[in-house]
Amino acid sequence: MSKDMLRRVEEAAGHLRGVLPELPDIVLVLGSGLGHLADRIERPTIVPYKEIPHFPVSTVSGHAGEIVSGKLRGRNVIAMKGRIHLYEGYDAQTVAFPIRVMRELGAKRLLITNASGGINPSFRAGDLMLIRDQINFMFRNPLIGPNADQFGERFPDMSEPYDKRLRGLALRVAAGKGIVLREGVYAGVLGPSYETPAEIRMLRTLGADAVGMSTVPEVIAARHAGMNVLGISCITNMAAGILGRPLSHAEVTETAGKVRHTFSELLLGIIPEM
Repeated sequence: MSKDMLRRVEEAAGHLRGVLPELPDIVLVLGSGLGHLADRIERPTIVPYKEIPHFPVSTVSGHAGEIVSGKLRGRNVIAMKGRIHLYEGYDAQTVAFPIRVMRELGAKRLLITNASGGINPSFRAGDLMLIRDQINFMFRNPLIGPNADQFGERFPDMSEPYDKRLRGLALRVAAGKGIVLREGVYAGVLGPSYETPAEIRMLRTLGADAVGMSTVPEVIAARHAGMNVLGISCITNMAAGILGRPLSHAEVTETAGKVRHTFSELLLGIIPEM
């Protein structure tokens, strides 16, 4: 991270310290069609991304582009309603910028969600998948460049990108609520075009259970900074070639809307114990 980028992180965090009543323990990143959980936050403070110095702004439908801070099930949380993506023209350091700002504010845990396409043939649209591991098919890394020693070491360990204890917690909460929670490996690709059937066959051969266009850079930055990460995907559609029909973003947001209650109940059960 360049000195200029570090300055921007500190300025963004400084602005938020001035407007947030309390600093967060947990960061929630809410993906396509999943921003409704932020509506459950008590005594919310809402800050549009465009009002935060240097903060990148999402250009994608279904991403509100604001943070909501407050209490959720007794914990201090800050929710990002919408994220930015590499395919919007941002580089990997900029995509990771919000996570670094949240870490600068003192947050130690990241609960990250996304909408993804199912590759595992046992999955169905509407399933929830606990992310066990990830594959970086974006071929971009937010740690390229000078290392930010304030955040973490030059060569961070990625043998456990998604925290084992938090994964166990998620499975326990899901079982207690009667929610089926799949497990699998998430492949992050660049986008914005959906994958071809041949690409999906390749990803399946390489061990991916779901595919999407986000999450990977954010998780790398979070782990570099010592944050514990829990990731859950909403399988909004089956990937190209599996069902033999075209894919659309409308289908993604529609399916996310259908499972919003189940997804919310799962996350609300997890957050108090994170």
